[in-house]
Amino acid sequence: MPTAVQLPTGKALTVRTAADVFLDSLGNPNTVRSYATGVGKTAQRLGEGRPLASVADDKIGEALELFWGAAAVNTWNARRASVLSWLSWCRERGHEAPAVPVWARRMAVPDSETPARSRMAIDRLIARREVHLREKTLYRMLFETAGRADEILGVNIEDLDFAGRRCQVKAKGTKAKSRRRGQAREDFALETVYWDAGTARLLPRLLKGRNRGPVFVTHRRAGPGKIVSPRDVCPDTGFARLSYGQARALLDEHTAVRGPGTGWDLHEYRHSSLTHLGEQGASLLMLMAKSRHKKPENVRRYFKPSPEAIAELTSLLAPGDSRR
Repeated sequence: MPTAVQLPTGKALTVRTAADVFLDSLGNPNTVRSYATGVGKTAQRLGEGRPLASVADDKIGEALELFWGAAAVNTWNARRASVLSWLSWCRERGHEAPAVPVWARRMAVPDSETPARSRMAIDRLIARREVHLREKTLYRMLFETAGRADEILGVNIEDLDFAGRRCQVKAKGTKAKSRRRGQAREDFALETVYWDAGTARLLPRLLKGRNRGPVFVTHRRAGPGKIVSPRDVCPDTGFARLSYGQARALLDEHTAVRGPGTGWDLHEYRHSSLTHLGEQGASLLMLMAKSRHKKPENVRRYFKPSPEAIAELTSLLAPGDSRR
């Protein structure tokens, strides 16, 4: 186990110190070697002696573009993932740190589509001892609800209907409804997602008696000076809501086998859920109801039956006595 190193507090944390302590915290030598390139070169570009809290998000994106903007897609994704993990790690420990800007997004591999993972692969990932209970619950909830990751991460405990195994989420692309003067601006259209026994078993263990605030939170308080909405902080622990970027980096850490940036994507749980429901015979209308899509063509791209399912379907066309 690597020796724990205490990070300086507040704005005393320099870019180089943050990078060194992060890399020292990694236990796997292969991960250290892989992450060292992205984190090391980015830190050097930012200015190793400057406070990490003073770095703007766009400077992170500019460094990534400078070094790997013209690189292969897998290289870009790997370097971006290493920097994302570094900065998320710092924020989880209560330090002010920039984020990878939205415009420096992860790139899709050419000629590839979001895969549907097998139920066995999903179950094995959730059963692994090194996967924290928070991630186990998130992965199971994403799969059972077929919800979008940002929707599920945005759920608060007050939104949960434990008896009905459901909750309401703010749907993608919704806007504030027409409102009369004086009405609250938080009057959004909501949609309901449903989960099953797997999520129902894990949620109470995750919440540990908490009854308000975000369902999924970081393991540290928000850094000093960081502006966070009251809805995004647990009023009992002070822990901030787990962000999409942090959740994505954790999933990549658990599933990457060819270096950072090559692991699963959070969106794959939605694809996998709808594909398995389709293979079990769910109609297009039921898949639309589950996914909350309004157009059939949008659901079809999520349904990616396995070769085994296609083979079994094809067997129905064989002569009547061929399967006797």
